Order: sequence, then C-alpha cells, then structure tokens
Amino acid sequence: MKELSLNILDIAMNSVKAKADTVWVTLTETADTFTMKIADNGCGMKEDFLKTVTDPFSTTRTTRKVGMGIPFLLLAAEQTGGSFEITSKHESEYPDSHGTVTTAVFNKNSIDFTPLGDIVSTVTTLIQGSPDIRWIFKHTMPKGEVSLDTNELKEVLGGVPLDNTEVILWIKGYLEEAYSETE
Repeated sequence: MKELSLNILDIAMNSVKAKADTVWVTLTETADTFTMKIADNGCGMKEDFLKTVTDPFSTTRTTRKVGMGIPFLLLAAEQTGGSFEITSKHESEYPDSHGTVTTAVFNKNSIDFTPLGDIVSTVTTLIQGSPDIRWIFKHTMPKGEVSLDTNELKEVLGGVPLDNTEVILWIKGYLEEAYSETE
C-alpha cells in the first residue's frame, strides 16, 4: 500500500468484521521509529489460523481466496528493518479476554519506509463506517500528541449519532487542528 494509513484502515476493518465493540489505534513515533498498534476485543483467531495469518492464501473471506492486508503490512515493516507481531485470543478459549493485537514497527530512516499518509481521513472513515464501535485513537509524536475517544464524543453529543455529517466534519476539523499543533 502506498501509505500506512491504508494499512491501518485495512487492519481496523478486520476488527470490525471480528465484531469488536472497542478498537484501539495507537501510533507512536520517535525520531527513528514508527510503531503502529491496533488492538480489539473482537472474537479473536484460533491458534491454527493465527499461525497462517501472514500467508496471503490464508483468509476468512468467502469472496476470494487471497488476503493481502496482513502480509503487506508484515513486508512493509520488515523491509525497513522493523518488525511485525500479531497475537490473538479466541473467544471460545478466552470468553472474558478475547481479541487481537497487531503491532508493526518501522525504521523511519529506511529508504523503504512508507509515509503515514492521510490518517485524518482514515480515522473519520472508520468512525463514519462503524459509529457504534468505540474508537480510541492516539498518535504520540516527538512534538505532541493527537487523541480521540468516541465514547467521550458520544457523552457530549447526547443522542446525535457519530455518523451524522456535521459530526464527521467536526471530527475531521478537530483532528486536522490537533495535528497542526504538533508541527
């Protein structure tokens, strides 16, 4: 993928399909590294599937037999000299603590480091597409932090849905302003 925000969108959509009601998207940047961590409390993966999840021919899709999101993320991280890890607990074995955590670490100094891209559009798309999920977004950078928790927004908005056009535009503006303060 041409930008990491598209990888984030892809992995977070896996969380939606896993019936998560909370998804954490945590980005941490230092001068030399970029770490992307996406965690959810969805149904999780069974151990046998987890062992093959980085294989492009291992997918839960029924429309096609290829799943490229996780293999592409693994490749993107490893090409920079970084790392990739995915852990998961399936709900059948862990009824009270199931879910999946995907972590990719990138070396920002590598010529192969993919830029983050339009993270504001990614976050607003996730919220608009799945407004009932609690999205907890946090991006820590050397010059500041941008964060958003949709539960806090829901409290302020009362009964106004998060996928309301005016709310989505406000979220977009809020994130853009927060990012401008970290430059």
